[in-house]
Amino acid sequence: MNADNIKDIPIRDYLKSRGFNPAKEYSGYGMYRSPFRDESTPSLKVDYAKNLWYDFGSGEGGSIIDLVMKLEKCPFIDAIQHLRKHSSMPVKEKDHPFSFHRNTTRSSGITLIEDKLLEHPGLLEYLQNRKIDPDIAREHCREIHYSAGGNIYYAIGFANNAGGYELRNPSFKGCIAPKDITQIRQDDKKESCFVFEGFMDYLSLLTIRKQLNPEYPSSNWHDYIILNSTANLHKALPLLADYEQVYSFLDNDKAGMTVFRELQKELGYRVRDASRHYPDYKDLNEYLCREKHKEDTGLNRQMKPVSQSPRKKNRGLKM
Repeated sequence: MNADNIKDIPIRDYLKSRGFNPAKEYSGYGMYRSPFRDESTPSLKVDYAKNLWYDFGSGEGGSIIDLVMKLEKCPFIDAIQHLRKHSSMPVKEKDHPFSFHRNTTRSSGITLIEDKLLEHPGLLEYLQNRKIDPDIAREHCREIHYSAGGNIYYAIGFANNAGGYELRNPSFKGCIAPKDITQIRQDDKKESCFVFEGFMDYLSLLTIRKQLNPEYPSSNWHDYIILNSTANLHKALPLLADYEQVYSFLDNDKAGMTVFRELQKELGYRVRDASRHYPDYKDLNEYLCREKHKEDTGLNRQMKPVSQSPRKKNRGLKM
């Protein structure tokens, strides 16, 4: 929900519903005894026109949301829910069940509010439109509530190695800093690693595997690295150097080709170009959405685990 709707609830009416009435009223504002302490002289001012409060005793103030956060000793998102449940004032809902962040060029100033199980119908519908299996998404992603520009938004969150989140909803792609790659290692050492640019392609591969091999839907046959940005390649290269085989599931665009060539330059023959399975599509998710993978026997074979044969040591040239 957009926080601006909540901020329109009159502070005067909210305080009245909690049993607080003005000790004195003037033109445009009222003076209240502070609900944060016992006092005989009113020190809390409520500006009726601006719908703001100021506590002269503590030097604090703000919107009705700030007031509830202080009264209830709760975080931002809980204050929103409290006002929705307990306020007698109607709160106008948007036609859409939640608001999407539409700033696609700037992702600074984003603050994490809540990290929870992925369950919001709007986000699940978005994943359904991308043909992503919902159980796979719940296993690997989180539902993130965050604030930006004074508003609250919801997005699918994918954790990276540094503790940040990649964010995605129908109209926004960004991150909660710090930015980093995501490395997914299995319990035992694997000889192969699959590389993706973004987590939607990673989820797409797991979905494809489940569809092609429903009796063996496991995702632990290989290690995985999700770059979360092509600019993060330098962070992945040292980790990839230890694998016998590296499969590149990158986008079919200039950026994807640049990364693949850099992988080839650094790792040589060990790099396999897995994008050859979807040459007519932008990325693996678009390929999944068109359901062309069901016709690709080569991709089906690649979904299966590689044999874990012992590595041969290089004993040098025989004389």
